[in-house]
Amino acid sequence: MDRWRIRGLDPFRELTDMQTEINRAFDAYFGPRPATRERTWAPAIDVYETRDDLVVAVELSGVREKDIHLSMAGDVLSLRGQRGGAADAREENYHRIERWSGPFERHVQLPIPVQADRIRASYRDGVLEIRLPKLPEVRPREIKIEVG
Repeated sequence: MDRWRIRGLDPFRELTDMQTEINRAFDAYFGPRPATRERTWAPAIDVYETRDDLVVAVELSGVREKDIHLSMAGDVLSLRGQRGGAADAREENYHRIERWSGPFERHVQLPIPVQADRIRASYRDGVLEIRLPKLPEVRPREIKIEVG
């Protein structure tokens, strides 16, 4: 079980949601803030296990495949990239900005050993799915019970 997840609660997701609500409250009172290049965002990530793989699913809608970079060092999977804003809109023409754009970087410490040389990644419908095969000694093994 993920040490940060308690009975379905993901405190980091809750903090992100709270920050979004605070930003909306400030925008409603003071007006929208101009977009800045320093804005960063963190795409949502799910990590789960299947029988043979550890799977990392990353929500990256609006990001081009060529702007996504994956690497692995030790037991840490790193993801970085860039999501651009609307190509035909200038900052001063915006009335509301709620979608995050700009650079992103995420690091996931893997909870189990994997075969780093056999990692596969696919990107479809705005979701990057990374499959990391488990080491054979980590996979569940069925033990036959002999009846005597």
